[in-house]
Amino acid sequence: MTDVPDPAAPPAPYTVRRAASPEDLRACFALRTEVFVVEQSVPESVEYDAHDAEAVHVLAVAADGTPLGTGRLLHGPAALGKTGDPAAGALGRLAVAAPARGLGVGAALVRAIEAEAARLGLTALTLGAQVHALGFYERLGYEPYGPAYEEAGITHRAMRRTLDAGDAGDAGDA
Repeated sequence: MTDVPDPAAPPAPYTVRRAASPEDLRACFALRTEVFVVEQSVPESVEYDAHDAEAVHVLAVAADGTPLGTGRLLHGPAALGKTGDPAAGALGRLAVAAPARGLGVGAALVRAIEAEAARLGLTALTLGAQVHALGFYERLGYEPYGPAYEEAGITHRAMRRTLDAGDAGDAGDA
């Protein structure tokens, strides 16, 4: 994913990019540990899985390089078990550092994951939303389906959004 800033826009307080280096991945995992393991008491054995090695990870960073948020996209065989649809990907592990919440970082991460999914030729995304975040995802076009379920002691709900041609270009500076 390439960041292409609008020359007429003011400098963004952060950028979102595909995690490409070992340092980027360490930042992604540190954010997930902070949000899920420390704040929400999700066991590390649940938070990290074999899919991390093959997933597309995205990272939001402040202008000074401070990591602000992360998320991942599962696609292909890794997603099939979650989506049941070979044309759908699975958005997950969306985590925003506490000081960055309310700045639009979460929405920018979702749009970056959607752009990566569209570039991979996927036509839809599914996710398991913590119930307190349903409204956030609904505002981004995701629709809940199926019953609520527990994962890591937290109530979730499955959600889905169909991607369109414009989603491939929605990522970049926030």
